[in-house]
Amino acid sequence: MAGADGDDSLYPIAVLIDELRNEDVQLRLNSIKKLSTIALALGVERTRTELLPFLTDTIYDEDEVLLALAEQLGNFTMLVGGPEYVHCLLPPLESLATVEETVVRDKAVESLRKISQEHSPVDLEVHFEPLVKRLASGDWFTSRTSACGLFSVCYPRVSSTVKSLGGCFNDTPMVRRAAASKLGEFAKVLELEYVKSDIISLFTALASDEQDSVRLLAVEACVSIATLLPQEDLETLVMPTLRQAAEDKSWRVRYMVADKFSELQKAVGPEITKNDLVPAFQNLLKDCEAEVRAAAANKVKEFCENLPEDNREQIIMTHILPCVKELVSDTNQHVKSALASVIMGLSTILGKDNTIEHLLPLFLAQLKDECPEVRLNIISNLDCVNEVIGIRQLSQSLLPAIVELAEDAKWRVRLAIIEYMPLLAGQLGVEFFDEKLNTLCMAWLIDHVYAIREAATCNLMKLVEKFGAEWAQNTIVPKVLGMANDPNYLHRMTTLFCINALSKACGQEITTKQMLPVVLKMSNDQVANVRFNVAKSLQKIGPILDSNALQTEVKPVLEKLASDTDMDVKYFAQEAISVLALA
Repeated sequence: MAGADGDDSLYPIAVLIDELRNEDVQLRLNSIKKLSTIALALGVERTRTELLPFLTDTIYDEDEVLLALAEQLGNFTMLVGGPEYVHCLLPPLESLATVEETVVRDKAVESLRKISQEHSPVDLEVHFEPLVKRLASGDWFTSRTSACGLFSVCYPRVSSTVKSLGGCFNDTPMVRRAAASKLGEFAKVLELEYVKSDIISLFTALASDEQDSVRLLAVEACVSIATLLPQEDLETLVMPTLRQAAEDKSWRVRYMVADKFSELQKAVGPEITKNDLVPAFQNLLKDCEAEVRAAAANKVKEFCENLPEDNREQIIMTHILPCVKELVSDTNQHVKSALASVIMGLSTILGKDNTIEHLLPLFLAQLKDECPEVRLNIISNLDCVNEVIGIRQLSQSLLPAIVELAEDAKWRVRLAIIEYMPLLAGQLGVEFFDEKLNTLCMAWLIDHVYAIREAATCNLMKLVEKFGAEWAQNTIVPKVLGMANDPNYLHRMTTLFCINALSKACGQEITTKQMLPVVLKMSNDQVANVRFNVAKSLQKIGPILDSNALQTEVKPVLEKLASDTDMDVKYFAQEAISVLALA
């Protein structure tokens, strides 16, 4: 290995520089990725005086080459001689921060932010701050968008003013977008007086920009700014803008408000939430655009949890629940599905009586919804309700919903309900399960989709772990073993898969007395696939059996299979013999 490393680091520099000029993009890309090797071979001084100027002069290439270069330079500090010389990396990165391709610019800004931390305060002021100012006043929007990402790392460590950011706001939409997306993080590093005097006016301007793509980014900044301001300033400085955003003519802006609602709620505090955010949330839940309603529906549980405790219940019952009731029968399935994934969480907030009186009818309606995702989301969150009122209240409506999902034409829906079966079984109890759901679980074992048969096998194992070996012996094992005589060889193989999964949970006695004879008998199956799965099953259950059964019953069968006419059967039988040390 050492030799290989040595060869790599002595790779001729001239050849690499030729490769950087080669017509083949892949060659150029490879040589950029080896830049650290070149720099190591050159040493810190030649890297600074030869390699970096060469790279700065030749920045004109395919975007993927430039992207790799921008990334490499962010890790170059030690290769140019450490923090003392880190400013040497600024010229090539400055050029990269002005190219047309956004991905390259973003990576160059990321590397600049990274190396800014390695500048001493003096170097930052002498080298880095002028770079930011050059970018901010550049002729092209590309450089000005990059500058927006550098203000927040530069400002805390230099004695400059905030004003330089202001220029970015009377600019092209691309620059305003960049400014809006970085405004929040910049505000966090400013003194409060500047936030009030400068940032708020910029924020207000961006939040009423003519482009909705700028306005929606201002919503994100709103969260950061609201957390910085004292409570008494929020009402005058932030709330007018937030109210305006929640009623914006563009659905994308309203969607952003809905998506960030919980964060906004925490940032503005309980009093403003009660007076302003509750009506705003009601409007978002009733929005004319389905995407906005779905985003708001997703936040229902979180919003209710974060309401002030002293009047939480009254707010939910009076203001939120009427909107939620309407959403249960929404025309859009994404809205209903979003609500179904969180609505069960309201039961823990509202308590037993309210859940039975007000929420239970909604859950029952959703369990009958024509959209499988809605029914599935309700069933997958049953544990919340079980804690509050017990699942029996739902069991009569649960059953038809479960049966319908279990037989859904889409196999992924069937798969999802199988995965919830152990949870349901634990909540409904063994008697209800045996009476109502056992036949479903057995039916999945002969589903025409393999993924369902596999999941059904795994499901049986979890059920046995939950209900115990005695239950398995009386209820599951006889049915599984009965499938060994099925005319369809796939079903006979499912018997073997089930035995593999159940043997450990059922223990030695059931495995030896009931399962082993069936496996041994199947070694004479006409189908080679079944026979080699017999060998695999014997290998799997072998460690559970006692040595007497292994020697007298398993060994002769495996030896017979080891001389089978089929190659695969031979291979798996020999593997089982060696693993079980029966040779």
